[in-house]
Amino acid sequence: MTLEVLHPGAHSLLVDAGRPHSRSLGLPIGGAADQAAWKIANALVGNSPPQTALEIALSGPQLRATQDCVVALWGAPFDVRIDDTDIPAGRVMLLRAGQVLKIGGTPIGMRAYLTTPGGWIAPKILGSTSALAPIASGNPLTPANLPIPLPIRTNYLPEIQSARLLGNAASQTTNSAPTQLRILPGPHAQQFADVIWNERIFHVTPASNRMGLRLRGDPLRRTHGEILSEPVAPGTIQVTHDGQCIILGRDGQTIGGYPKIAHVIQADWDLLAQLRPEQALQLHPVSAADAHTALAARTQSLADWLARINASQ
Repeated sequence: MTLEVLHPGAHSLLVDAGRPHSRSLGLPIGGAADQAAWKIANALVGNSPPQTALEIALSGPQLRATQDCVVALWGAPFDVRIDDTDIPAGRVMLLRAGQVLKIGGTPIGMRAYLTTPGGWIAPKILGSTSALAPIASGNPLTPANLPIPLPIRTNYLPEIQSARLLGNAASQTTNSAPTQLRILPGPHAQQFADVIWNERIFHVTPASNRMGLRLRGDPLRRTHGEILSEPVAPGTIQVTHDGQCIILGRDGQTIGGYPKIAHVIQADWDLLAQLRPEQALQLHPVSAADAHTALAARTQSLADWLARINASQ
């Protein structure tokens, strides 16, 4: 054992890339909700390809080192302390035996990822180490690479202190201005009266989780009857009987019976992971060509930053 869980936090879950090939079995994709933050956190400790990380949501855990351990945290700007010392974002931290890593709350965003060289040891279930339940007090977290690989750089890259430079999804969420999500029309869009998306503001309700975001807003009026259950995917926007929207996340089901009015483009999926309760958001229709261009640009930007981080180590 290397890290002892003194307090698990609100919802701290071991995750990897997920189970994209198991949807035919009725299993959600799972894995890191904010894939870019997960990959950057891994790059900070030299993990290429990225390994199993601890996804931290809203309020983080307290972890005591039972032996020396290297970790890094990236994503939403959580308050981080080692014993009584504040630690800046983007820093690779060397925990000495007996020290306590305290991850508090975050003023914006929702999730961040705690990584260690080689990743955290976790059992594989259907080809993935993504856990089915969060960690609990008393659980051990054990790095795959022990003893600590040397040399270890504990300095951080000055430029990554600016989350916006990395296109960090958490930095695009605020407590005032609505977060902007781009959407494509869904197969049942015509079943609703004319919807002027740009004139609507939604709020994320507390009844949201990794399965999906429940939104609160002016009800959408449907003009058709019931539909048969059909396949759904992360990013699908469904409308419930009371006219409210649900946006499915990475743990969302594979089949749903609510009408699908729209779909969040893949380039904005990481944003979904960083939307917190009562966060305001707006939905903006784009073309399929715009969606492809946005995904290509985000993929290239992330690849460039991962290369810069890896080259600096």
